[in-house]
Amino acid sequence: MIHLLALALASTVVASDAEVRVVEYLRANVTPGEPVVVSRLVNEVFTAPEEREVLNRLFGTFFKIPLYIAQYHESEGHPPTLAELSEQFRFGVPGEADVLLRIMESDPRVPRFFERDPGSGEIVRVDVAAITAHPKFGNALERTLGGWVGQPIPAFSLTGPEGAAVSAESLHGQPYLLYFWFSGCPPCVLTAPRLVELEGRHANDGLVIVGVNADRVLEVPVTDDERRAYARKVGMDFPLVHLTPVAHEAFGSVGIFPTIFAVDRTGRIARHLVNAPGLEILEEAAQAILR
Repeated sequence: MIHLLALALASTVVASDAEVRVVEYLRANVTPGEPVVVSRLVNEVFTAPEEREVLNRLFGTFFKIPLYIAQYHESEGHPPTLAELSEQFRFGVPGEADVLLRIMESDPRVPRFFERDPGSGEIVRVDVAAITAHPKFGNALERTLGGWVGQPIPAFSLTGPEGAAVSAESLHGQPYLLYFWFSGCPPCVLTAPRLVELEGRHANDGLVIVGVNADRVLEVPVTDDERRAYARKVGMDFPLVHLTPVAHEAFGSVGIFPTIFAVDRTGRIARHLVNAPGLEILEEAAQAILR
């Protein structure tokens, strides 16, 4: 029942007319071997404010996709599907993920880091080394893929809808999970009930779970009241706070949701989990920081 309620509350992404126009233009005008020049599109093609807003969002997404693909591949052992790309980046136009990948394949500024099935368009091979070696993506990816476990948790101070603050300092000495999520994220919908069950198992063990909601950073149009209603339905009674741009950067610009950091009593990261870890994996992470 909890799972069905969570699915019912997952946000459906509805593309604006401006997003449809921009994506359809890009679909028709991607030229192999030529970069898409955003400044030309802004100055010559799309002059309405809502169209420029879409372009800015897609431009920002363009540089996040390689990191997401690499991190997903390293975590899951296979590339993400087009549907998973659409879920993570909230693409509302059918085929939008395919269009962004076509631009990457065409743009000489982007390293050739993936191959796709010519029929389905799905990614079939990922060259993580090609992304790691690239000056724009390499540093961010190095920490994201392998540099968290054993490191001190970054300093952070985050505030919830009610104004209560949670920080690395206030949590020091306690074993806790930082759960990065956003509203309507399908893997988050699967993970939330598991965390609720995990919290119930360890109610008397001192385990703390903090839900770090990324809606504001990702510009997901969900209100605090809607988030509260979702949390109540699913049973998430642990603290919920808003992710900030500063904290997002401090945590390596989290690109896969959910991401979970399991922090031990000394303030060091014992586990770094991404996508939708099963209950047994969450239990193992909890045991690692409780003992």
